Amino acid sequence: MSELAAPSGSTLPTAGDLLDLVRSGRAVTRSDLQRLTGLSRTAVAARVAALADAGFVVHGDESVSTGGRPPGTLQFNADAGVVLAVAIGRSRSQLAVFDLEGRELAGDTSDHEVGAGAPTLMPQMIDRLHAMLEGLPTPPIIGVGVSLPGVVDPVRLVSVDSPVMGRWDGVELAPYFREITDAPVFLANDADVLARAEMFGGSPHRDLLVVKASTGLGLGVVADGRVLTGHLGAAGEIGHTRTEANDLPCRCGGSGCLETIAGGWALVNTFNDSGRQAGHIRDLVAFALAGDAVARKLLRESGRRLGEVLAVAINLLNPEAVVIGGDMGQAFEVYAAGVRESVYARSTALATRDLQFLPSAQGDSAGLVGCAALAIDHVLAPTAVDARLADAADDRHVPA
Repeated sequence: MSELAAPSGSTLPTAGDLLDLVRSGRAVTRSDLQRLTGLSRTAVAARVAALADAGFVVHGDESVSTGGRPPGTLQFNADAGVVLAVAIGRSRSQLAVFDLEGRELAGDTSDHEVGAGAPTLMPQMIDRLHAMLEGLPTPPIIGVGVSLPGVVDPVRLVSVDSPVMGRWDGVELAPYFREITDAPVFLANDADVLARAEMFGGSPHRDLLVVKASTGLGLGVVADGRVLTGHLGAAGEIGHTRTEANDLPCRCGGSGCLETIAGGWALVNTFNDSGRQAGHIRDLVAFALAGDAVARKLLRESGRRLGEVLAVAINLLNPEAVVIGGDMGQAFEVYAAGVRESVYARSTALATRDLQFLPSAQGDSAGLVGCAALAIDHVLAPTAVDARLADAADDRHVPA
């Protein structure tokens, strides 16, 4: 049976399905598409023509053939559009423009006042996006990917019950982007976009835990190649797991959370109490990388504390690898040493037998890449492509 052959009575493979085959490299000619889908030559030709008219595919050099007419190659056109990536943190925002293969075309990173709300920051970020787009060619913007710390509602496009981003809760983000584009906006949690960045970057692993160790602590969960967000989008809130013998107040309003002893904000407070000065966890990490013994000790201890809780997730989910990203992930060797110490002591031998600990493949750009992947995965999904082609066809048939 062909790869996408539809069962009797079901819908035949669409143009969006064919584009997915070309994007993934499984098909490079019309003959490949016929073989993989079971569609007729005429049906494939019609679908490819629609994709070409929309700019999604281009015809490359013709392949060498052993006989008969050489089949022309098909290539995904990464320049058919761009997506905007907007990674918003508690004290920093990263913005970028990406092509449809995830190559960054322009970027901008800026610190902002801790606790600044959406009404203050969003207009500033829109101005920065305008400035970036002015210096670029003008392919259409076809999607916007946005991330925020804490729990988000991806349907309403708002932050939900996030104490650390309290002045963002309930603020609809989509209207701000209407100054730039009518393209759809997609919103995800910051740890989830780190997980998307790993998968978009071609990770060979299908089952992953992706740690975001920064001001706060979060966890992205990948199972069988899919990012799991949970019933209310709150999967991976590892930083607010209550730990033993700890009644320290947490910024979430509770007490005893893992963040109070292992989060970046707690480490900075402890570091400053030692007589040194760090304004952000990034500063503390810089001290550690420069060899500061106090900073290194704090990072390793944070890793140990995280590992104590992470061990439970590893026993439950049996991942192939744990990826450590975020600001503390920049000091991977120090931080991961502490994580390993607790995980190996507390997880089962089977769960850790083949377990790998890896740095984020995208480094400091992981949040941006994940936001771009969030948008690209949605706008190039077969159903979204088919809807775009249908809208284009309707526009062509509107009477003058």
